[in-house]
Amino acid sequence: MTPWLTIIGVGDDGLGGLSPAARALIDTAELLVGGDRHQAMVAATTAERLTWAAGFKTALDQIAQWRGRRVVVLATGDPMYYGAGANLTRRFDPAEITVLPYPGAFSFAAARMVWSLADVETLTVHGRALANLNLAIAPDVRMLVLSWNGDTPAEAAALLTERGFGPSAITVFEHLGGAKERRVDGIAETWDHPRCADLNTLAIECRAGPDAQVLPRVPGLPDDAYESDGQLTKREVRTVTVAALAPLPGQVLWDVGAGSGSVAIEWLRSVPSYRAGGGGQASAVAIERDAGRCATIARNAAALGVPQVAVVHGEAPDALSKLSPRPDTVFLGGGVAKPGLLEACWRALGPGGRLVANAVTIEGEARLVDFRTHRGGDLRRIAISRAEPIGRLSGFKPLMQVTQYVGIKR
Repeated sequence: MTPWLTIIGVGDDGLGGLSPAARALIDTAELLVGGDRHQAMVAATTAERLTWAAGFKTALDQIAQWRGRRVVVLATGDPMYYGAGANLTRRFDPAEITVLPYPGAFSFAAARMVWSLADVETLTVHGRALANLNLAIAPDVRMLVLSWNGDTPAEAAALLTERGFGPSAITVFEHLGGAKERRVDGIAETWDHPRCADLNTLAIECRAGPDAQVLPRVPGLPDDAYESDGQLTKREVRTVTVAALAPLPGQVLWDVGAGSGSVAIEWLRSVPSYRAGGGGQASAVAIERDAGRCATIARNAAALGVPQVAVVHGEAPDALSKLSPRPDTVFLGGGVAKPGLLEACWRALGPGGRLVANAVTIEGEARLVDFRTHRGGDLRRIAISRAEPIGRLSGFKPLMQVTQYVGIKR
């Protein structure tokens, strides 16, 4: 197939920074696609123009109608790094596409900071929740962040301060690579700069204060890291459970009867490439019948850096029939003894899918034993004791034992 769709990365210096080949493709385009800023760079053209104003999906549908003709999409910097190119490749065959990149904001910012780009966390909050930063915040971490607008630097400073990382250094680069490039430096807890230009990139060097909330990415976060009404899978059991769920990039988890959302949250936090998007993007769905707990799950997910956890208010198994896409992994943390629930979770899985279910009651354990008899799988019993005061001394107090089922659908 002959490529008909060309994606051209453009810097803040406009068309003047493009190669002659890129200019020629723009000059001969029949459809020119891009935002208002990029369209304004092409003062005169015989091409029909299309912006993203009606939404990305609508624009992609219209681009598809031009298949086989000369279509040029103008994008910022490197189109394949959090850019339009990454989204276009999910819709169109790579054989149809030609990409002409330009140095992206991350490359420019790393060069200005003299940071090794391979050793830096790269994130975007452009059109995404600022809470995504929560996952990356840790002592001595360096991160580069694509901003949403001119308010993002002040909002990021406030977030860092709230997390106890007020001493963190923040550098804002406006209009990187262009004639209006400007640098602003400051400290999160004393940030008082005026609103920055909307086109900006942040360089953050995280520095922990004495009260910093430092959380690892591995499963087993402290119980008090969560807001909860008591419906919370305890830390030690949660660690074993997430390990049994075996998080992998690109997979979908359903957390049925999610309670405070801790399992879905830590499953998603454990997938290294979830932030990259594309084929490596994992997703987690938390299904909970109590509306108040649904709100709690959403708050917990944002606070712990995975605001993209999808929260579904509904009661299983009925709520499961309306969900899409099909899960790769299902966790059932409550209601195991409910007739038909285990079977509904099993039916939702495709071949190779994984079901993990925890039970603390005799009735729930009996259901897991019976289910294993008919479906196969493994059972384990998890017994945890924690040291607690006994008068002036201490002793171990056991938590409720948990029976855990792990099954793979063959």
